[in-house]
Amino acid sequence: MKASASVRRKHEQLAAEVAAHNHAYHTEDAPTISDAEFDALFRELQALENKYPDLATASPTQTVGAPVAAGFAKVTHAVPMLSLGNAFDAAEMIEFEERVRRFLGLSAEDNIDLFAEPKIDGLSASLRYEGGSFVRGATRGDGTVGEDVTANLRTIAALPRKLENAPDVLEVRVEVFMSKSDFRALNERQAAQDEKQFANPRNAAAGSLRQLDSRITETRPLHMFAYGWGEVSDNSVADTQSGFLDRLSKWGFTVNKLARKCVGPAAIEAFYDDLAAQRADLDYDIDGIVYKVDRLDWQRRLGAVSRAPRWAIARKFPPEQAITRLRGIEIQVGRTGALTPVARLEPVTVGGVVVSNATLHNEDEIARKDIRVGDTVVVQRAGDVIPQIVEVKKRAAKSKRYKFPTACPICGSEATREEGEAVRRCTGGLICPAQVLERLKHFVSRDAFDIEGLGSKHIEAFLSDDLLRAPADIFRLHQRAPEIEQREGWAAQSAENLIAAIEERRSIPLDRFIYALGIRQVGQATARVLARNYGTLEAWRTAMEDAQDLDGPAYAELTGIDGIGPSVAADLLAFVHEPHNVEALDDLAAELDVQAVAPPQADSAIAGKTMVFTGTLERMTRSEAKARAEALGAKVAGSVSARTDLVIAGPGAGSKARKAAELGIEVIDEDAWLALLAET
Repeated sequence: MKASASVRRKHEQLAAEVAAHNHAYHTEDAPTISDAEFDALFRELQALENKYPDLATASPTQTVGAPVAAGFAKVTHAVPMLSLGNAFDAAEMIEFEERVRRFLGLSAEDNIDLFAEPKIDGLSASLRYEGGSFVRGATRGDGTVGEDVTANLRTIAALPRKLENAPDVLEVRVEVFMSKSDFRALNERQAAQDEKQFANPRNAAAGSLRQLDSRITETRPLHMFAYGWGEVSDNSVADTQSGFLDRLSKWGFTVNKLARKCVGPAAIEAFYDDLAAQRADLDYDIDGIVYKVDRLDWQRRLGAVSRAPRWAIARKFPPEQAITRLRGIEIQVGRTGALTPVARLEPVTVGGVVVSNATLHNEDEIARKDIRVGDTVVVQRAGDVIPQIVEVKKRAAKSKRYKFPTACPICGSEATREEGEAVRRCTGGLICPAQVLERLKHFVSRDAFDIEGLGSKHIEAFLSDDLLRAPADIFRLHQRAPEIEQREGWAAQSAENLIAAIEERRSIPLDRFIYALGIRQVGQATARVLARNYGTLEAWRTAMEDAQDLDGPAYAELTGIDGIGPSVAADLLAFVHEPHNVEALDDLAAELDVQAVAPPQADSAIAGKTMVFTGTLERMTRSEAKARAEALGAKVAGSVSARTDLVIAGPGAGSKARKAAELGIEVIDEDAWLALLAET
């Protein structure tokens, strides 16, 4: 189904919210919404993408974590550290098993053993051992690149320094956490020394592990549970998830003794109920259970989508609730002009954490729950700081329905809402300071150009004083270094450091460049897809110009890219068609070296080829075949065009196979496809 313009805008607003919350949680260790509210936003985003699949590539549902923070060396994970999909009830657990069956082509009689472990509310890290010795440790970061925290990890007593009879290369994935009792003692010490107190054990653990000075980490009581692995040079270590954890235990790692194997819905529910009952008595925070397919050969076949493995899922526990008063509602304006309401609450303790803010999503959410200033409301949280407003508990005397503004609170321009859309937007565009500011913030953000020392406050100040107006101005700030040196809070050295950091970013991969442009519906995953398909900035720009002809081959190629349909294409073409954007691209191209992005496993026989699967595959599912092709560097398209290199046709292949024959494109059957994989 094709998404309308209003649906695309709703998707963009949701995606921007989720991305911002990801950054706050993973990079800043300072979440701005609760787990429950984030899960609700994320599920709303996923539901929209399930209905309109062409939106999925422009989304944080396809990404993991957040990029490396300033001050840390970067570590590229040999095997990505992925996130997890979520289930919230027994029915969704049954659906998870059914998805596994469909992907693997299993029958209803085939048992699927699931290994279930408590989901620790901490910080994930990867420990690398070479020759049995611990050599490096890193945070998850954005899943691909993490922060080097080797020195900090060495201060944790539970970390084995030397392993006996281990593979030559072994990466162990762990969850670093702080116990509840240690957390209380730490906050008491912090209070006695008049220092910052932490909101919860997770924030305390994350903040402690991500210290630039390992001596501070050494004073913090951190623990870890080993739960998985990354790169392993010897795949014969174990055949099952449970077997691998047994090996980890023998090597000296601490594994969670509450984990158990579950077979069938009854066993899955029994473990969930049992652990939920124990939760309050545990000396560490858990927010759910992780269920993993136990057989490792099945895990390898299932593989992963862009952000999460297909063979694992997390089932969350219900959130905790409290009652407080709504003090007021404030409106924030984002880079696309979206007006987002934020609830200001009377501070209240929910599950041991004091919270005072909540995102209200949009005006429909306020109207649906009839939320009014002064109301007593029920709020809930699930491990973080800011709650979700569940309902109004008591109506304030003489209260009035909240009237959502029809003018931008920043620039005064009209704020309009298109029919069928949930979001109201400022029409001020680039004359609206909030939008210009937010676009520039996005451009320098960690997922984009990641310019150290040029944070939100500096962008705001430079924009206010006319040092910046457009992205390319950033790369001309060296011409105004004397002015920067004279600014309050700046000096010659700090200005020099900023200019040096900017110069380091004159060379940037194409995917990060495209993402930084802030094109509607183009998130990190979509930017990577575009970079992989077009290779260079010049080729991408030329293709986008050619694709303005909706009947031409360039448009067919664009919309044929798997995951980029007419909806995303429309926003891409609208962006490159706008004269101001063309001018900005030309300006940036003159200042930057935009690097081509090489496809993964470029030495494989199918790397760089565009492939289409059609008909029924009998020896592996279509999903598995597509995943294998993309892992080997191929581009999988949804339709056949003159640019298609190969079509794999199973029984029942129809129009796609006929079109391939008409165009003279090679068509092979499943046996030939499997033979091709064997050669790669």
